[in-house]
Amino acid sequence: MGSRTPLYDAHVALGAKIVPFGGWDMPLHYGSQLDEHHAVRRHAGVFDVSHMQPVDVTGAAAKPYLQYLLANDVNKLQAPGRALYSCMLNEHAGVVDDLICYYLEPGRYRPVVNAATADKDLAWMHDKASKFDVSIKRRDDLAMLAVQGPAARSLAEPLLPAAVRAAAMALTPFHAAEGDGWLIGRTGYTGEDGFEIMLPAAQAGMLWQGLLDAGVAPCGLGARDTLRLEAGMNLYGQDMDEATDPLAAGLGWTIAWQPPERNFLGRKALQARRDAPDLPHCVGLLLEGRGVLRAHQQVLLGDSPAGEVTSGGFAPTLERSIALARVTPAAAAAGHVAVDIRGKPIPARVVKPPFVRNGQPKLEL
Repeated sequence: MGSRTPLYDAHVALGAKIVPFGGWDMPLHYGSQLDEHHAVRRHAGVFDVSHMQPVDVTGAAAKPYLQYLLANDVNKLQAPGRALYSCMLNEHAGVVDDLICYYLEPGRYRPVVNAATADKDLAWMHDKASKFDVSIKRRDDLAMLAVQGPAARSLAEPLLPAAVRAAAMALTPFHAAEGDGWLIGRTGYTGEDGFEIMLPAAQAGMLWQGLLDAGVAPCGLGARDTLRLEAGMNLYGQDMDEATDPLAAGLGWTIAWQPPERNFLGRKALQARRDAPDLPHCVGLLLEGRGVLRAHQQVLLGDSPAGEVTSGGFAPTLERSIALARVTPAAAAAGHVAVDIRGKPIPARVVKPPFVRNGQPKLEL
């Protein structure tokens, strides 16, 4: 038996198919993964993401510590309530994890790390904090819900604490509002608008049921994966890991190279690879033949191996098979490649992610 979120019994009562994920027992779907996917694209869905791990980093050296720990630079967060996405790297520039970090007030930040890597991440963070005056506290007392879709914010509004409601509704993307123990961020993992809400675990059931009563669809891990794939968002453990640097994962935009004197973990190794002519490219693939794209399938340019699919599957919004792939520069520039599916080369078009954003296809099919 895995760990369970405060909403586990509510998922079972709704008839969810429960599966193990990152050491947790989590809902895969509530009957139809396809319906849940479309609910988020067309209206609103809610995900229990309480398996994610918020971590409070506090103290006089919280900022310089995070400037050392993360490839992106928290100095960009000049006002409380700002947030950024970053990779946390090892000395060889491999991705220990990817995360969102919220700046709450001077000397107080909240990174949120992935469920499957939480214990590893916390050990890494403590190890790298030895030279800094900081406190690192995992917030197991919090639950986390993601409300996503074009109607998500308006449906969530009446359920937010009065003390933070107006501020939350005025948020722009990658900003957050805090009040009454809640942190509401205008962030997400679906390519749709919405909130990610951290709140006291004892209040999670009330918010969950209130959202369902308002017409928000309960959604599981299956829809979360197809939504993030359509949005061109990486999944840790598939599209990147400790053997992959952010340049090869298509996340070069998350690296803050300035100021040059900021010596973040992995910087030296990254700089050595930055201008390498054979640096892999992270691209999107749109399958043009019959089949389904899956992780680890080989990408071909002519008859030669040219890369590998890292994430793939059926895209419900497009009604096509799509993938993220790591390929050679020549394959990225070719426009068309093939993917080895069960021993057969199936043609695929090279495209730039995302495939879907704000409910609309971004590609000419």
